[in-house]
Amino acid sequence: MRTPERTAGAGMLRDVAAIGAAMAAVGASFGAVAVAAGLPAWGVVAMSLLVYAGGAQFMAVGLAAAGNPVAAVLAGLLLNARHLPFGLTLGDTLGRRLWQRLLGSHLMTDETTAFTLARPAGDLRRRAFWLAGTLLFVAWNAGTVLGVLAGGVAGDPAALGLDAAFPAGLIALLLPTLRDRDIRRAAVGGAAVAVLTTPVLPAGLPVLLALAGPALLAVHRLRRPPVTPIAETVEPSGEAHPVASEAVPAGRKEQSC
Repeated sequence: MRTPERTAGAGMLRDVAAIGAAMAAVGASFGAVAVAAGLPAWGVVAMSLLVYAGGAQFMAVGLAAAGNPVAAVLAGLLLNARHLPFGLTLGDTLGRRLWQRLLGSHLMTDETTAFTLARPAGDLRRRAFWLAGTLLFVAWNAGTVLGVLAGGVAGDPAALGLDAAFPAGLIALLLPTLRDRDIRRAAVGGAAVAVLTTPVLPAGLPVLLALAGPALLAVHRLRRPPVTPIAETVEPSGEAHPVASEAVPAGRKEQSC
């Protein structure tokens, strides 16, 4: 018989493999595009190993090919600034040791973060992070090597429709959390801000401004009044029954008869 832990592990592996297949394909496209832009093969492979940020890597290659490497570095830093709230959210999941935090921060991507937060906090979430982070890192770098070796065979990911694979995967991972009404409002608000500011702001800034939605949700929940505790009365038989107690506003004294 299969234990619940083994069943959950098999399900996570299947889900990560589906995302990893798309990541390997886009990695192959990146390798081919970067080599075609004139970057050396060793530099392309080193970028995927050391930078490991798909959108920032494509942007850096485009700007470097246009003869503006400084802009490539600044744009990459701006685009990857969204990883700061990711780190705050997953801090406890990575572990307490320094090497765990350093390695975990390098493996942290949009897909890994969404995949991890879809699991309940604890050991299951920790296993989900390291499984997704490791397999997706291997898939991206293996795809990059294949793209470098294949040259221009891989083609443009946008022309093949592969650029839609990651947003679709992220939406599928985040759907269970949208059952909460407040989270739905925060998601819609953040998405609206990102869509409205994309035509007028540099790449990367709309994503950061979209964090206004979750920020407002956090403020709203901090200001929400605490729930009144339910008192229990014990019957002579020893059976406890909940009794709803009416909350009394602060500053109001009870009147005695």
